[in-house]
Amino acid sequence: MAYTSKQRFILAVVPPVAAMLIRLLGMTLRYEDLCAPGGTRGDLIPGPTVYAFWHRSLLACAYRFRGLDIAILISRSFDGELIARTVELLGFTAVRGSSTRGGPAGLRNMERAYQQGHRCAITADGPKGPAMVAKPGTAQLATLVGAPVGTFYVLPERAWELQTWDRFLIPKPFSRVRVTWPAIIPAAEPEMQAAVQKALDESVALARFAAC
Repeated sequence: MAYTSKQRFILAVVPPVAAMLIRLLGMTLRYEDLCAPGGTRGDLIPGPTVYAFWHRSLLACAYRFRGLDIAILISRSFDGELIARTVELLGFTAVRGSSTRGGPAGLRNMERAYQQGHRCAITADGPKGPAMVAKPGTAQLATLVGAPVGTFYVLPERAWELQTWDRFLIPKPFSRVRVTWPAIIPAAEPEMQAAVQKALDESVALARFAAC
């Protein structure tokens, strides 16, 4: 993709600054993992694995799972390029493609990342929603590689909620952040996409119930 001079400047400046700010904010956060029966913390399972989460949790996830070389599917758009360069500075692997731009190529690249032993994570409703509605990508990848699917939700107790399509969350400094892990979906699940949606809904419910 060809970028304008202004875009090249933004791409040179914003990712390092954003990565630094994420690290500074993340150092103040207190993460708490909650596993449902049959659920397991994905960061404790060696790759290759397939996990799905909601787009609104990206920022809180960026610090929590930094340095684990997790492969993340990211759009080929300009905004996606900003995100890709930022997360790579935090120790992720950016895999390019999405359900709207380069979808088949993105799926093939994620398959390759899985075969290389990566933990693979997909924002199930990305890149542009509808919010909290799982698209087929996670189920397609799991079926392609014959893998079970894990899901999780990351919810700060205190956060700024942006007026964006996904109601993006920016954790407030010194917040507690809940990370919920529902039961893992077996690879043999015949209705994988519906199961992914259900598990992601359960991850949200678990986080909200724990906040009561």
